[in-house]
Amino acid sequence: MIKSSFFERNLKYLFPLPALIFVIALMVFPVLYTLFISFSDWTLTSGRPLVFAGLSSYMKILSEPRFLDAVGRTFYFTIGAVLAEAVLGLTIAVILNREFRGKNPLKFILLLPLVATPVAVGIVFNLFYDPTIGFLNYVLSLFGLPQSGWVTDSTSVLPSLMLVDIWQWTPMIALIVLAGLAGLSSEPYESAKVDGATPVQIFFRITLPMITPTILTAIILRAVDALKTYDIIYAMTGGGPGYSSETLNILAYKYSFEYFNLGQASSILVFLFFLVLLFSLGVMKLRKRFEM
Repeated sequence: MIKSSFFERNLKYLFPLPALIFVIALMVFPVLYTLFISFSDWTLTSGRPLVFAGLSSYMKILSEPRFLDAVGRTFYFTIGAVLAEAVLGLTIAVILNREFRGKNPLKFILLLPLVATPVAVGIVFNLFYDPTIGFLNYVLSLFGLPQSGWVTDSTSVLPSLMLVDIWQWTPMIALIVLAGLAGLSSEPYESAKVDGATPVQIFFRITLPMITPTILTAIILRAVDALKTYDIIYAMTGGGPGYSSETLNILAYKYSFEYFNLGQASSILVFLFFLVLLFSLGVMKLRKRFEM
């Protein structure tokens, strides 16, 4: 009887091993290390070594008004941007689901914002938003409308950033919903037409309920990404003017690389991690209810 080698006996473990090591090294370890640092009061400028401090870093950030304001801005930015993207994405997907001339070139144009680098997008939109030479204020002046400070005004900076996010990521939701529409069965539509249903009734009573799980999936993907938005905000405002566009990610960056307070920065990131996790689990549970 020929004995098999160790490699042959353990193929099912050895083949996925490199991928497992990659995941542990680049995903699991950073999360666990950040969690570990969050239980310390480690500040690089103090010269003191890392010492376990329990929940002191969490207590400090929870009592910090700047942190609480950042939580509110993060939710405001995420909810406003994702809801607008969901509505616009659904509308675009319904339009593209029909046959018309120029449909394929329009799909190609729709993909362009997705392949653009967020930092480059932020720089270009800063030129559009410039209060003196910006294109948007020029357009407003042509119609006799009052000009805006856009990202230089604390009252308009978050809506201005949301517009950039909506421009770049609405196509993603549109493409996901379009894929869901393409997979729908034609039988319910044929039955509805025989019964004399109007297009509006067909949409709200057949199409929308059938693609709701797909829409919720797109919202989960987009909302998780929006909660972690960093590049566009940092490239355009750096969290300013003042603290008016400072979200949790921007605040964590400042605590890490400007104040060198790694304990509190890690606490902010752990809070954001569980915030994203709870939101994802909640929407996934809601999605299952629509599938039943």
